[in-house]
Amino acid sequence: MNERDNKLSVKRLIPLLAAVAATVLLIIYFGEVTAALAAVLKLLSPLVIGCVIAYVLNIIMKKLEKVYFPRSQKRVVTKSRRPVCLILSLVIVILVIALIAIIIIPEIGNIFKLLKASFPIYLQTAQDWLMGVQQRMPAAAEFLEDIDLNSLDWQNISASIIDFAKNGMGGALTSAITVISSVFGGIVNFTVGLIFAIYILLSKEKLAEQAGKLMKSYLKPLTESRIRYFCETADKCFSSFIVGQCTEAVILGLLCALGMMILQIPYASTIGTLIGATALIPIVGAYLGAAVGALMIVVADPVKALWFLIFLLILQQVEGNIIYPKVVGTSIGLPGMWVLAAVTVGAGIGGIGGMMLSVPTAATAYKLIENDVRKRTEESSPVQTVPDEQSDSASEDEQTDSADDSDG
Repeated sequence: MNERDNKLSVKRLIPLLAAVAATVLLIIYFGEVTAALAAVLKLLSPLVIGCVIAYVLNIIMKKLEKVYFPRSQKRVVTKSRRPVCLILSLVIVILVIALIAIIIIPEIGNIFKLLKASFPIYLQTAQDWLMGVQQRMPAAAEFLEDIDLNSLDWQNISASIIDFAKNGMGGALTSAITVISSVFGGIVNFTVGLIFAIYILLSKEKLAEQAGKLMKSYLKPLTESRIRYFCETADKCFSSFIVGQCTEAVILGLLCALGMMILQIPYASTIGTLIGATALIPIVGAYLGAAVGALMIVVADPVKALWFLIFLLILQQVEGNIIYPKVVGTSIGLPGMWVLAAVTVGAGIGGIGGMMLSVPTAATAYKLIENDVRKRTEESSPVQTVPDEQSDSASEDEQTDSADDSDG
């Protein structure tokens, strides 16, 4: 091995050693690394929120730009297309959120009023039930009669109750301050993120051009093309997932409301809207809506609440095994089996956020692997050619045949 080969071996060995060292350090200082990443993400949360808002709004905005005088070349139209479509996208999202709030919030207020009015009835029912238990179970009645209330130390009991109330009030005050500060911080982050999203959407072509120049300046052509291909594939999968998820939520909400109307279950429109909103969380979102819906119905009619749970359980099975894999799986090109697998794994890794990101992430990986396998298969397939020896022997046979013919 000459000196040049030794230098090449060292150059190839250095990145491998660096990767091993980085992995070892990451394992040793895993807690510190995760804490640092969490702090960085907290600082960048407004920008991350802005990118998410911009991505979602961009899906609506692109649809609107295609129908906003698409063939017109007038300067006024071309200059106003982006701002007008962006404003319309914001208006559409705000109207959808407002519609959901208008349908759900008043009914929740009415349910609290009904619960307040029905509470004495429920209390009387509980007392009657206890009286019936005493009549059916004499031993329980004797036990209650044997309790000497005068022997209890009411002073210590009252002091304990007061201490508990003081500690509870202090904890409640601390919790209230924490909640208020979190809500205020969330509002600030969302506002900054929304402004950042508007800037991104108004100048997305310029930003894309700048990113392209950076990649051309610092990356090799092959690396640049691979990054572009990855980003395009991920964009198609994530945008298709968002559209498919919203479509599936609308279908599930309408089916739920229609079924409740047929079964004459109360709050059909409200709970249907709630189920549709929570269905934006893949697979299990409807179960969360079912829990809230059952609590709403049980106040008015406990028997109807039981029928509602049975109906929604059947509907959720149909949705999880037929509608969701077909609608969302078809839109992103991911088979139904892998959709369910991705949601299961995502839930275990990151909870609700992991569930929402798992399906488009799995779809992106599936598409990349599928295309790579197809490419490798095409490259490795043999080319149907005639071997040289066979062609030479064929030409010799032809010459022999022609010589025989001439002799004849």
